[in-house]
Amino acid sequence: MYGSGNRRAMAGAVGAAVLLLSGCSSDEDGDRPKVSQQPRETDPYWVNPDGKAARQAAEYREDGDTRKAGLIERIASQPVAEWIGTADPEGETRRITEQAAAADRDALLVLYNIPHRDCGQFSKGGAAGADAYRDWIDKVAKGIGERRATVILEPDAVLHLVDSCTPEEFHEERYQLLWGAVERLKRLPAVKVYLDAGNAGWSQPDALHEPLRRAGIDKADGFSVNVSNFYPTAASEEFGKKLSAKVGGKPFVVDTSRNGNGPYTDGDPKENWCNPPGRALGEVPTTRTGDPQVDAYLWIKRPGESDGDCKGGPKAGDWWPEYALGLAAGDGE
Repeated sequence: MYGSGNRRAMAGAVGAAVLLLSGCSSDEDGDRPKVSQQPRETDPYWVNPDGKAARQAAEYREDGDTRKAGLIERIASQPVAEWIGTADPEGETRRITEQAAAADRDALLVLYNIPHRDCGQFSKGGAAGADAYRDWIDKVAKGIGERRATVILEPDAVLHLVDSCTPEEFHEERYQLLWGAVERLKRLPAVKVYLDAGNAGWSQPDALHEPLRRAGIDKADGFSVNVSNFYPTAASEEFGKKLSAKVGGKPFVVDTSRNGNGPYTDGDPKENWCNPPGRALGEVPTTRTGDPQVDAYLWIKRPGESDGDCKGGPKAGDWWPEYALGLAAGDGE
């Protein structure tokens, strides 16, 4: 999902409550970079001490490059979402939620495995079929168990049902799978589910509310906007409020991971979402948004991971340190 012409995309200061991150000193768990957690009352989500950014910062410090290390620490110090894979969804989810619980924090998870994902673009793929997807969701749910977690469910899956991207023949199955995923996850005692609802670049929120209902928004805790995109927070909130009014006043969360400089407008409009230059980190994650309709600002897209093999980037989801440095510097380096 790191791409589509309709998705991806003010600037909050990233310096607030920067965490301490040291070099690659060893502990009983092995050679693991050390990070501390953000204050729970403002940011209850888990900071992964073994994330890609943490390891990159430690590597720069070990090499004596304190400038680059300091920039990457702006990313490593904040909680970012964990995108659950397919190899061992139950084990992976259990490990993440157990580590978060041990730190008295909530896990932030992204489930992105819907069949016929990403309309054949950079992140194409997903589960082999409906039964495989249901089995994957069930394993994720078992991995979470009774621990606290917030789940962002299937970025772009609903949007692509209404923007002519996903073929009509797959629509009914997708609605059933999304509805079933929401229902399965909401059986868990400590899970919040936000069904993804696209971004402010989609200028027709009126076309989204009925598909969201068919996908299970009534059972979900709310919806997410701007996942992996660059639209300013104010624009995302305006879009979210218009949509919320049509789905029973449901609250929403905003992905602010890379929206500090807004969307890129100089390139090919069909690929402006893919690794655009000159972007910046946005507001740091927090549940104190000052707006009762906005549950949180979150870093759902992991800053520094590629959108796809465009503009010199590696394949979708791969860590790209040069791009991470540009985001952290706020000027594309």
